[in-house]
Amino acid sequence: MSEWLTRTAAELADALAAGEVTSVELTRAHLDRIAAVDGTAESGVHAFLHVDSDGALAEAAASDARRAEGKPLSALDGVPIAVKDVLTTVGQPTTCGSRILDGWIPPYDATVVTKLKAAGLPILGKTNMDEFAMGSSSEHSAYGPTRNPWNLDRIPGGSGGGSAAAVAAFEAPLALGTDTGGSIRQPGAVTGTVGVKPTYGAFSRYGLVAMANSLDQVGPVTRTVLDAALLHELVAGHDPLDSTSIDAPVPDVVAAARQGAAGDMKGLRVGVIKELSGEGYQAGVEARFRETVDQLVSAGAEVIEVSCPNFVHALGAYYLIMPSEASSNLAKFDAMRFGLRVLPEGVEAPSAEEVMRASRDAGFGDEVKRRIILGTYALSSGYYDAYYGQAQKVRTLIQRDFDAAFEQVDVLVSPTAPTTAWALGEKLDDPLAMYQGDLATIPANLAGVPGISVPVGVAEEDGLPVGFQILAPAMADDRLYRVGAAVEALGAQQRGGPFLGLDDLDARLEAAGTVEVAR
Repeated sequence: MSEWLTRTAAELADALAAGEVTSVELTRAHLDRIAAVDGTAESGVHAFLHVDSDGALAEAAASDARRAEGKPLSALDGVPIAVKDVLTTVGQPTTCGSRILDGWIPPYDATVVTKLKAAGLPILGKTNMDEFAMGSSSEHSAYGPTRNPWNLDRIPGGSGGGSAAAVAAFEAPLALGTDTGGSIRQPGAVTGTVGVKPTYGAFSRYGLVAMANSLDQVGPVTRTVLDAALLHELVAGHDPLDSTSIDAPVPDVVAAARQGAAGDMKGLRVGVIKELSGEGYQAGVEARFRETVDQLVSAGAEVIEVSCPNFVHALGAYYLIMPSEASSNLAKFDAMRFGLRVLPEGVEAPSAEEVMRASRDAGFGDEVKRRIILGTYALSSGYYDAYYGQAQKVRTLIQRDFDAAFEQVDVLVSPTAPTTAWALGEKLDDPLAMYQGDLATIPANLAGVPGISVPVGVAEEDGLPVGFQILAPAMADDRLYRVGAAVEALGAQQRGGPFLGLDDLDARLEAAGTVEVAR
């Protein structure tokens, strides 16, 4: 069944419709793949925290029955998917990569999960992540790090490294992630996958365990732009359960992706962001970025350098706003109602406050504690105006930079991440260095505009993937898919083939000496 692992989700949907394969066969093939390469945190990709084999196969059987009757629920009915472990799922644990939620099984589904089930997609399981989505490397999971399928000694990006690694390792054709400061796009860049952060409010956040409410956004993780568009179309839309959900029609992203695949960019104005390149960016990343811009020019696009001067303050503003919101959100994990409860040692009749302190100390990891402390400080009396208030003013300036830029151009482009994937453990003792990995992705979250990362080759220095980021105005998500599909098609023409094949990936995994792939 390995031939089905390399097919795109769109191709799998067509094969299911034509009766060439069943959903049970597809789902079992991906479950077998997970068993073969996922392994553990010490050995393997470790993209999944929980695999629901029985549930996925039951959903697949139900899908096959619907197709036999000629009543599929959607075009993707029967195509399996993975879900980041920050989205609530009935019958499956939701841990957010944290010990404080170890074993918790939610009583309700996130709205996006409800839509997946309503469309007939079997859910393979829940993917690994930085604890409560706090990190840029997926090394901060309480259950051990996920590893990059391209090189198991490298990080897969964060916080959604599990979803990106699962798709890159052919363990799932589709996945859902969340993006608060780049947690879909940055993992996409370093694993060679397509990652999309939709317009804020385009996907429901109901059932997403919040880190920072004004920044969090659910989005697709796939291997092609068209697959991302198909998943976007399926899951996006207004949700009355989410007060931030946009009550407006979903842009025709699928048609845009199909149009862009033709590679014609005549009339498109592309803005290269001056502040998101140059010093601090790896030479191989810059090289692939410039080559891709040249390809767009050759396809008829007009390229204009655009200055967004306040982007240089985005990282500082983000790391005041995000921890402030996170410190408030994580206050509910108090050991009183659900989750981990630890009794303090040596206390005969502990108070609620003592139990809470002991539970939070045991249940939260170092990075979560660091951000809670930072956020609580920024919100405290006497410091609110100096830190949190000022950061919100910078956020407004960044939004104005975007507004001014989009008066000149249709889309903005930059490298997705300053570097390729770094070595596991390399930046764990230097949080500020790790935060730099989100340098190019954070502005979009602060402004609420959509962004996509598309793989555009590898860096000469290390042979690891490079991502190309495209940003568009709010609610113009279709532009992302049109330009992203063109970038994908133009790159494939230049390379003469797909970005990464199954045999190449398996050779890399076997060369690492920790995974033996059955052939």
